[in-house]
Amino acid sequence: MNRPGSALTGIALVTTAMAFFATLDTITKFVSTSVPLLMALWFRYVFQALATTAAILPRRGLSLLRTRHPKFQCLRGLLLLTSSALAFFSLKYMPVAEFTAIVMITPLVITLLAATALKERVSPLRWLLVAGGFAGTLVIIRPGGESFTWAMLLPLGLIAANAWFQILTSKLAKTEDPVTMHFYTGWVGTLVASLALPFVWASLGAWQLWLGLVMMGMLGTVGHFMLILAYARTPAATLTPFLYGQIGFAMLAGWLAFSHIPDRWSLAGIALVTVCGGIGAWLTVREGRVAVQPVPPGEG
Repeated sequence: MNRPGSALTGIALVTTAMAFFATLDTITKFVSTSVPLLMALWFRYVFQALATTAAILPRRGLSLLRTRHPKFQCLRGLLLLTSSALAFFSLKYMPVAEFTAIVMITPLVITLLAATALKERVSPLRWLLVAGGFAGTLVIIRPGGESFTWAMLLPLGLIAANAWFQILTSKLAKTEDPVTMHFYTGWVGTLVASLALPFVWASLGAWQLWLGLVMMGMLGTVGHFMLILAYARTPAATLTPFLYGQIGFAMLAGWLAFSHIPDRWSLAGIALVTVCGGIGAWLTVREGRVAVQPVPPGEG
């Protein structure tokens, strides 16, 4: 049994991680106005890949590279890179809070995929939560409304890529070392992004942009490490509700950085997504299934 102090430490770590990811998304939105998105994506991945290698390879040696499924490791890395690229493009055109809320329906989409593609049994309550999450998303997007733009469809592609990434992760986790999976994910993303780098590289004059790129890499890497520490100390059932705190941090960051406040309809949609997603994730942990949580939007 976890000690109360350990639980509080885990909650503090996951809450800080959510604040880091919301800040990462906000900086990404700022940087995307002046830096080619694929260049920013490369910086994000190379920072994490080098930091992970420096921290783990000296202790694990070449055993870190051993995998039974190299093709699936590459596919997993490509899916996460696709998710990250769509997140960067989405944040260029969308407010941070609305983007974060839409992406947080990923666990509900995984429920839908489990029922259709994997033929798993899904309870009526879960179907109700899926319907509620999608309804909240439609309220935020409001197709046909004055505020609707094509860019609002980008997070839907991100959700699809992220959902398949999570399902593949749950399958590989049964036979693969999580540290090895994390290592391959970072380097696959770095190597693929490097192929596009010569075509998108641009000289950056403002020091603020270079600082933003470094901060993106640091916030993503440290935030992910905090999540690992949190789950090592505290049961997932305790931490799950706090993952949705990222939406609150995203609203605060969007207000501070861009003076953006979601309108009444967007707030209603955000609330519906948060409630349905939080209950669905809590049920997943309570039922003892593989806890599949969305990769936070900025943590790709």
